Amino acid sequence: MSEVNFNITAVDKAGRYEQFLEQVKPCIQGETYEVSLLANVSAALKEVFDFFWVGFYLVKDNHLILGPFQGSMACSIIKYGKGVCGTAWKENLTQVVPDVEQFPGHIACSSLSRSEIVVPMAVAGEVKGVLDIDSTELATFDETDKLYLEQLVNIIINTMYV
Repeated sequence: MSEVNFNITAVDKAGRYEQFLEQVKPCIQGETYEVSLLANVSAALKEVFDFFWVGFYLVKDNHLILGPFQGSMACSIIKYGKGVCGTAWKENLTQVVPDVEQFPGHIACSSLSRSEIVVPMAVAGEVKGVLDIDSTELATFDETDKLYLEQLVNIIINTMYV
């Protein structure tokens, strides 16, 4: 893949996501190697939105195993149903957490993380992994993030698994 420079001009969150999806889709289409695709998506999200931590955990041997990410060191293994990521996996539902300190069983990989969104990557109802994004600010994520990050995950799924 050649160098990609994202040109995001929209000032509102929805517009930024729409431009991001439009620009990232051709960058990852045709990529079949899981690590490369997820690494580039992590890098693109971090670059464009300047999130504190962006990455993927992949289901392996009945655990979530740390995959490609951008940010500080992270937890390597997460058990089914544990923390925000494990809950998203278990419930196969996006978790929007305005204050991680209020989430029962939150796993603190970094004390700087204050809010989080985790989107499961499911194929035919089976979760293959999760997209995890953390912010150092409270209540960073909302329904707009949920909507567009779920669209991004669908693009990833359709590229890697379908």
